[in-house]
Amino acid sequence: MAVSRNCILVGAPVDSGQKTPGCLMGPAAYRVAGLATTLTDLGHRVSDWGDAKPAPVIERPNSLPHVHGEAETVAWAKALSEVSLKAMEAGFPIFLGGDHAMSLGTVAGVAAHAKAKGRPLFVLWLDAHSDVHTPATSDTGNYHGMPVAYIAGREGFDAFPPFPAPVPARHICLFGIRSVDAAEQAALKGRDYAINDMRVLDERGIVAPLREFLQLVEHKKGMLHVSLDVDFLDPSIAPGVGTTVPGGTTFREAHLVMELLCEQNLVTSLDLAELNPFLDERGRTARLMVDLVASLMGRKVFDRPTRGHQG
Repeated sequence: MAVSRNCILVGAPVDSGQKTPGCLMGPAAYRVAGLATTLTDLGHRVSDWGDAKPAPVIERPNSLPHVHGEAETVAWAKALSEVSLKAMEAGFPIFLGGDHAMSLGTVAGVAAHAKAKGRPLFVLWLDAHSDVHTPATSDTGNYHGMPVAYIAGREGFDAFPPFPAPVPARHICLFGIRSVDAAEQAALKGRDYAINDMRVLDERGIVAPLREFLQLVEHKKGMLHVSLDVDFLDPSIAPGVGTTVPGGTTFREAHLVMELLCEQNLVTSLDLAELNPFLDERGRTARLMVDLVASLMGRKVFDRPTRGHQG
């Protein structure tokens, strides 16, 4: 049975971390898809704080020329960090994105709250990509490929505020990744990230590796931030994203992840990232993401009662 929570909805209409426009419409799509009503029907309290507004944009003279939208992304990171900290203090924040560059700010606020509480922070990164680039290593210059590096305290983010409490690599689980370039492979090598790519999930299944990570969170009495990228899902079921990679999780696999997270009751905050309604099919992806949140918050997709043989 899911614990009743005070859910804080915060729109993060970030569109600056990449070059495909449309993610700024993500928060509105989640609202139209009935996220608040879904949570209320499950017995949760819901407060919608509206959409965050970016801090003042300040251009930096020594910015790397290939990096896309640095000043705008920094402005968003600062604003989202502040509202994230306030939302953590008020309840269970659900950040409605928005490009995954949003996590440069949302997780910073979550980390500041965890630090103030004296508890370790863990991050479950549900994504097709590892997102461990720094501005110097990224060929595309897209900030949505960099949040994990910033969260882990890697160097090269001089334009951003220092991350309040870098998360140790062993506290970051990269789950479902299947598109990792050479620079990212080099960044991951020799560091103890919990890496569960699609090869691992094909061989071991969803349950065992996820439970191992959750056991560590529970053992350390940690707080758990989940960052769910639309491209974690297979594009056949979730087309509304600009970074599609074939071979993602199926409908049932994704719901199983959410149901396991619900059962363990360790999640303390949630990102919903990369929804691009302009690329969606009549709200199909937005509705699926809302359904996944429902599974995380207590809804069961299928009843599985134990029954005797009925012949």
